[in-house]
Amino acid sequence: MVPEATQEQHPVTPAGTAPFLIGDRMTGGYGAADILHDCTVAVEKGEIAVIVGPNGAGKSTAMKAVFGMLNLRSGAVRLDGEDITTLSPQDRVAKGMAFVPQTSNIFTSMTVEENLEMGAFLRRDDIRGTMEQIYDLFPILRDKRRQAAGELSGGQRQQVAVGRALMTQPKVLMLDEPTAGVSPIVMDELFDRIIEVARTGISILMVEQNARQALEIADKGYVLVQGANAYTNTGRALLADPEVRRTFLGG
Repeated sequence: MVPEATQEQHPVTPAGTAPFLIGDRMTGGYGAADILHDCTVAVEKGEIAVIVGPNGAGKSTAMKAVFGMLNLRSGAVRLDGEDITTLSPQDRVAKGMAFVPQTSNIFTSMTVEENLEMGAFLRRDDIRGTMEQIYDLFPILRDKRRQAAGELSGGQRQQVAVGRALMTQPKVLMLDEPTAGVSPIVMDELFDRIIEVARTGISILMVEQNARQALEIADKGYVLVQGANAYTNTGRALLADPEVRRTFLGG
């Protein structure tokens, strides 16, 4: 039997098993207004955690808070046991975090290959092996590697954006609405590739508007409402919970 989703204000991690990445009880926003209210999101190594909820729930804000793009009034962000709350986004990249925003996430005038090379700007080693791994993951990018990224379809652009983030060899890959504006077929393909990335040991933290499909691939799901945790459980349990289905998944 699938357990019911738990409705909780403060998701609890058992003692001694701190998540690989956690934004712990985060409160903050832009300027004087708080958008997040004691919000917690976390992901384990090699797992997929998905943040879902209605429009305006604070999903992308939670993601940006974890990546250091807004100041927290309270709470903390920890990566592999290290407090990184005060680090800049650039310093978090150096620690092994990669963030793919929903829009403006590629260099449209550059070729596909140049975009991937830009992703490796912090590296001083040979990047060719990683680039081949990206091309194996997204074969269409190998075919179009000399083409300007701005000429690609929406789904292909997203593959470039994810590939560029993976060129940093991250420990955590953060994706903000990776399937926004793409067809259902392309969405399924992107989700399949995201599963492949997680299987290599990279943690995936993802905000998604396509909640039902995202929860189907999620090890852990967070339903946010007005910047606070409404439900937290495995993706499977959230999909099976009648209240979550009725309120957030359309029945």
